[in-house]
Amino acid sequence: MVDRKGYFAGNLGGIYLPLYYDSTIWILIPGILISMLAQMKVQGTFNTYSKIKSQKGITGSIVARTLLDSNGLSYVKVEKIQQNLGDHYDPRENVIRLSPEVYDSSSISALGVCAHECGHAMQFKEGYAPVRVRDSILPVVSFSSNLAFPLILFGLFFNMLNLIYMGIIAFSAVLLFQLVTLPVEFNASRRAIVALENEGYLNHEEIAGAKKVLSAAAMTYVAATLLSLLTLIRFISIGNSRRR
Repeated sequence: MVDRKGYFAGNLGGIYLPLYYDSTIWILIPGILISMLAQMKVQGTFNTYSKIKSQKGITGSIVARTLLDSNGLSYVKVEKIQQNLGDHYDPRENVIRLSPEVYDSSSISALGVCAHECGHAMQFKEGYAPVRVRDSILPVVSFSSNLAFPLILFGLFFNMLNLIYMGIIAFSAVLLFQLVTLPVEFNASRRAIVALENEGYLNHEEIAGAKKVLSAAAMTYVAATLLSLLTLIRFISIGNSRRR
């Protein structure tokens, strides 16, 4: 969508960004490239280790159920969903949802992913501090994320600096949420590796593969945070240029 002042709303990986025809657009390039590389890395690593079956031959659904029960989380359900790489833990419904390639598979990738989601369930049970902080700011972030881009876009369109800065403040909440999410994800992966090793589901060599899978997945969160930071810097730069 192009307006009379030369601005347009562009789609960047599902995120709509108000883009301005000036040199500040280059601020985003490193973040975009790193995000693309991170996505390729996680897909490639997962595919590689999804072809390597663990020696124990136990599927992700059984490993998840066993890990939950052994950590006092028998009330958390394990469900199968028809969404590739859509694995997640839903704390509102106390359920871990696993994709077919994790639920039904005994691969190193499958066990790493299912244990990671169990790690999230453990975090909620223990009241892990970054999880509490993330949940407390989630309502504000949800509201801010819906406001940020429209505010900045309308501020640019109507040349209203106050709207631009309001949008920048709203977008800052999104960046804060992503920063808080990083320790949550890294901690869940650490818990996953410890659990898989202590319970004997993976041997030493297999653990190394699981670490690679989870590390690659964690890098997607780092890349997304970096891209948000660069986007914020660009918005600030555009706002400051409008003051001149």
